[in-house]
Amino acid sequence: MKVIKFRKDDGTPQLAAVKNETVVYPLPYKDFLEVIQKSEEQEVSCLAIVEEAIGQLEALPVDVADLSLLLPLEADEVWASGVTYLKSKNARNYEAYDGKEEVEDSYYDKVYDADRPEIFLKSTSKRTIGPEKPVYLRNDSNWQIPEPELGLVLNKQGDIVGYTVGNDMSSRDIEGENPLYLPQAKIWKHSCSFGPAIRLAETVEDAYDLMITCKITRNGKKVFEDSASTSQLKRRYDELVEYLMRDNVIFDGTVLFTGTCIIPPNEFTLQEGDLIEITIPEIGTLSNPVEKLEVTKQATLS
Repeated sequence: MKVIKFRKDDGTPQLAAVKNETVVYPLPYKDFLEVIQKSEEQEVSCLAIVEEAIGQLEALPVDVADLSLLLPLEADEVWASGVTYLKSKNARNYEAYDGKEEVEDSYYDKVYDADRPEIFLKSTSKRTIGPEKPVYLRNDSNWQIPEPELGLVLNKQGDIVGYTVGNDMSSRDIEGENPLYLPQAKIWKHSCSFGPAIRLAETVEDAYDLMITCKITRNGKKVFEDSASTSQLKRRYDELVEYLMRDNVIFDGTVLFTGTCIIPPNEFTLQEGDLIEITIPEIGTLSNPVEKLEVTKQATLS
């Protein structure tokens, strides 16, 4: 069971449940956040709330593929985990140490093996976009890539209530110049996207056995494609959540990206006009075109 939000013909948004991958039922909630809150009030799972809501309803006469999908959840905060896959560790070393992937006792080697994982604030609701909306390129970076990730959707107690597809846009040259520049390498307008759906946690058989594929198209031609599995993750999801919540407050609907296992070749950088498609079959394909952020003194949030 998945939850989506789409734009109806009259322009208004509609939250919906997708059963058996193709059958769409309307939900009487404006946002998945309300589903989470209802589940907490009734002390039942989000799946139980959704199943009760669709009850004996008739399916909508729509094809999921034809729907204009929206961001399924207005997350107050999106957090991200770093250096949770070996490939990510090697890429960080390459950026910071003049093209060397193996560097003895680098910060990235240390955090890869440390008890404490790298966790950082990635985005807020005003900086986050959903399916088909453009992600932006920084104007002060010449080496930018998408980072495809599995996202955990959490309630305020830290329970995993769903899974989504995430894109953690990154500026490799900025982070590589100095790790203290990480916030600038990770956070800017439209540098974070997730969707196109939220797969309810109870309906995922094994969250450590999900395939992630990233494809980048340029001028109609594929310029990059790679796949990996969450089975390659060094950390456990509950471990990442536990560290996120240490002496911290999170909100219902917080999203935690779990790190990337797919990184384009070191000579690759995104260009305006590219199309990024990130697929986790159990969730769907998150598709975002790439645009250059207009140079202004202050980027607007609209």
